Amino acid sequence: MNSKKIKPLELNFCGIKFDSPLVLLSGCVGFGEEYTRIKGFSNTDAGAICLKGTTLEPRLGNPAHRLCETPMGLINAIGLQNPGAAYVIEQILPALDFSETRFIANVSGSTLEEYVQVTRLFDDSPIDAIEINISCPNVKEGGVVFGNDPEMSARVVAACRAVTNKPLITKLSPNQTNIADNAQRCIEAGSDAFAVINTLMGMAIDVEKRQPIIGNNQGGLSGPAIKPVALLKVHQVYQVCKAHNIPIIGQGGISTAEDALEFLIAGASAVGVGTALFYEPLILPEINNGIKNYMQRHGIDHVAQLTGTLSLND
Repeated sequence: MNSKKIKPLELNFCGIKFDSPLVLLSGCVGFGEEYTRIKGFSNTDAGAICLKGTTLEPRLGNPAHRLCETPMGLINAIGLQNPGAAYVIEQILPALDFSETRFIANVSGSTLEEYVQVTRLFDDSPIDAIEINISCPNVKEGGVVFGNDPEMSARVVAACRAVTNKPLITKLSPNQTNIADNAQRCIEAGSDAFAVINTLMGMAIDVEKRQPIIGNNQGGLSGPAIKPVALLKVHQVYQVCKAHNIPIIGQGGISTAEDALEFLIAGASAVGVGTALFYEPLILPEINNGIKNYMQRHGIDHVAQLTGTLSLND
């Protein structure tokens, strides 16, 4: 018997120890150092941090406006602005403190070959895991096209699987006909885990100008407005994952402990926090404490015991 007692919020995610079930989502905290240097940050707050989406070559991103607040949500169309994979690996990763938390690279691309090249580069780095962003609605090519086609999704996963032994997390799009079928194909192709869901496609219009507010015309909607959709998608993907012991990072509108608990109960092993950080950067301790209080009230020893405990109505 292991004498080391597992802490209530600790979990094993694809063989990686997370100190908390909370994951900071890609694009919301830059490349990590922007967030971990905030006064009050604790290395037990976040189980992992997903770095900003990274492509092979530097990208300037989309024209302004890139952000637009909507009722209970936020539309963003940053366009994967980043300094390129080589710069991230050579200049940014060495400055990160890997004793603080786990760091997950987010790989993006316009072609299958680009996904492979960026994944190969991150394989030869200290990064803990790799998230494959096949579902970004904010760029005009790649991303969302791959993510909405199960065949293309599986091809991207298989190609990336061939060049890395690091855990692969596939980020699934909600903008598709059958997300469970896509998940099944990705599992067969070698995905170790899923991030469910990416943002929904949305638009906002300036009625005086009669033009889209977002420079890219459309963008990804995040925040509390998408939570009901995200919960259903997590539940649907979990039906496929549970037989294979494939973990899910549930995400989409989480801003309270109750939100996080709903995702865990629906089938997520960890939960992603993104938009909420923009108005409360230190919301993580509040969510973690809320989860612990719930577990104490219900006699639950370990957060993993919550995953997939949803009891459906007859």
